[in-house]
Amino acid sequence: MCFGGGGGGGAQQEQANKQAAEQRVEADIARREEAEKKAEKKREDISEALERRTQRRGMRGGAGRRSLFRSGGSGFLGRFDR
Repeated sequence: MCFGGGGGGGAQQEQANKQAAEQRVEADIARREEAEKKAEKKREDISEALERRTQRRGMRGGAGRRSLFRSGGSGFLGRFDR
């Protein structure tokens, strides 16, 4: 027993389903693009913050750490070579 009503509406339903699927795909693409934009903005903000922090400390992009084994006598080993 079929309660559908004749089969004439099958093509319309199929078209409606196809349109709904296309809209979902478009919405997913839009969401993904928005998420990528936010992620890129965050990366830029983090990079900018790190650059400012480095400049404030006067490191100007250097390694940020002094070696314990520096040859100028100012490292850890330099204390004991007296």
